Amino acid sequence: MVNLSVIVPFYNVQSFAPEAIRSLRANAREDIEFILVDDCSTDDTPEILAEAERELSGAVLVRHESNGGLATARNTGLDASRGRYLTFLDGDDWLAPGYYPRLLATIEKLGCDFVRTDHVSCTARARTIARVPHGRRGVVMDPRDAILPAERTTSVDYAYAWAGIYHRRLLDDGLLHFTHGLRTAEDRPWIWRLHREAKSFAAVGLMGVYYRRGVASSLTQIGDVRQLDFIRAFDQVIEETARDRDAESLLPKAVRTYCAIISHHLTSGRFQPRVERELRARSAAALRRLPSGVLSDALDSMDVERASRLRRLRRRPAVFRHAPGQAA
Repeated sequence: MVNLSVIVPFYNVQSFAPEAIRSLRANAREDIEFILVDDCSTDDTPEILAEAERELSGAVLVRHESNGGLATARNTGLDASRGRYLTFLDGDDWLAPGYYPRLLATIEKLGCDFVRTDHVSCTARARTIARVPHGRRGVVMDPRDAILPAERTTSVDYAYAWAGIYHRRLLDDGLLHFTHGLRTAEDRPWIWRLHREAKSFAAVGLMGVYYRRGVASSLTQIGDVRQLDFIRAFDQVIEETARDRDAESLLPKAVRTYCAIISHHLTSGRFQPRVERELRARSAAALRRLPSGVLSDALDSMDVERASRLRRLRRRPAVFRHAPGQAA
């Protein structure tokens, strides 16, 4: 019986894939499978994964014929999984030896739907401990109780799918798949759905995932139009939360977070001029779609600089774009 399925998407990470695979080998056990998803890499990643399929105990290799992005690659892994529990790793990150057996033992002891864990954030030679923003450790709770308050960082803001482990019943209930085609912020609708709809969770101080930041090829470092998918992701968060039975109390958190992310992107300086213009146009339209009263309250709760920036953007005249071939 497979007790744990580890889903690991890879795309053009030939410099980092060998370290990720070595760390998987240091976590191998007869009841753990590693689903390696090659998202149509064009460098030497496929050859590295082919060797891993032969030599890594529990490895299952799945190849995409076209590049679909991280969300789609994770979904492929979920569909191929057989484990009672599931977790994720990105192909440019790595693990501490023996981490997965400890993670399995933790969720088996707690008996909840999912467990969230701390991790180590790595930039060049620097190492920083990043903790789940939830004060009660090792206590099983209703995930809804970890969404609020709106004005503080909470568990839904710690959206890393690989920082945790999930019972298969969540997959069977339709809660673990990601929105197909999202190129960034794919974890945001996912973590909100888990906290709204799962029955139980716990946060623990267990660490073992090493998250590599600042990778030049990572989409989070590339200021092209794919980064603007965060708007699609948060539109989904707002739409689904607005239908929730506790929408009145939860929407202020979702709206405030959306505003904070828009402000972050506006000041990031990573976008080319054309994409910067598109960012401003799409963000202005997104602000106008938000519930007016909730948005006003969210802006009132933010610092003056961010609130003023977003209010100016909200007043920006709408720009209507014509589809190719459509008459102006």
